[in-house]
Amino acid sequence: MKKLFFALCVLCAIALCATAGFAMPIASSARSMVPSEIQQLIGVDYRALKDSPTAQALKQQVLPDNLKELETALKGVGIDSEHDVDQLNFASFRTDKKGIQTIGIAQGSFSAKAVLKKFKVKKITPAKYGTSEVYPMDNGLVMTFLDDNTLAFGTPASLRSAMDTRDGKRPSLDSNPQMADQMAAVDGAAVWSILDQQGTQAMMYSALGDAAKIGDYESLKKRILASRYTMNFQSGVNFNLSVLTADSMTAATLATIVKAGMLYKKLNATPIEKTALDATTVDSDSANLQLHFKSDDQKFQSLMHSPLFAAVSH
Repeated sequence: MKKLFFALCVLCAIALCATAGFAMPIASSARSMVPSEIQQLIGVDYRALKDSPTAQALKQQVLPDNLKELETALKGVGIDSEHDVDQLNFASFRTDKKGIQTIGIAQGSFSAKAVLKKFKVKKITPAKYGTSEVYPMDNGLVMTFLDDNTLAFGTPASLRSAMDTRDGKRPSLDSNPQMADQMAAVDGAAVWSILDQQGTQAMMYSALGDAAKIGDYESLKKRILASRYTMNFQSGVNFNLSVLTADSMTAATLATIVKAGMLYKKLNATPIEKTALDATTVDSDSANLQLHFKSDDQKFQSLMHSPLFAAVSH
């Protein structure tokens, strides 16, 4: 069976790194770029991660190639993510004809004037899109500055979609009340994410594994509406996942399935994995499934080196 808790925790870490990120409250300039068809929005506060050896170790262990490419692209324009970036937001959104598109928005101590000065020296000229100037980056990405300390980047198509949203040519996140409400509950954590209905259903099915075969899960999953998580590293590792369902009965039933999956996994878990499962609580609160995990840094780093963690983080 799939590794229930670990899959949830690592999914958050991988998603955070893959589409990318950790963050403080999202800036209005970044929020204005997010279309209403949002699939996932992630916030990462790089400053909070710098102070946590555990967070840095987690990032390095699950760091996927596409995040490395994004960081390389930023370095290519003179921005070092480790020193110059305070906050990264990544938004994945659905489009009718082009599938999933993703944009990144970086804020920090870098300066648009300094970057553009380097561009001028290198004779890099922008293309015009509406009122915005769009510059090339490495790996086929493009970027535009929203203000002196904020830039948005992505593929040409995704960035155009985001700029159209900012300019009022397509609906924004604020016209999607369900996802806007999810973000209001988590925005401001060191690491946070919100996920739409389709994404949440896929996440729960993957995480539950064989436990998803218990009862009529196919009918139950239709009543799973959205999810959100936060993760912080101030006093050890704290991970909180909330899954919004259609009603309290659905939330309670889903919590029962999750608990059953954890008990099944515990039968063959290693001592450190059993400790992690014991540190995980699952309950329901009104229409929400609530999963909480807390560990000190030493235990969590031991868990990161376990075979089970290695299996679900690749």
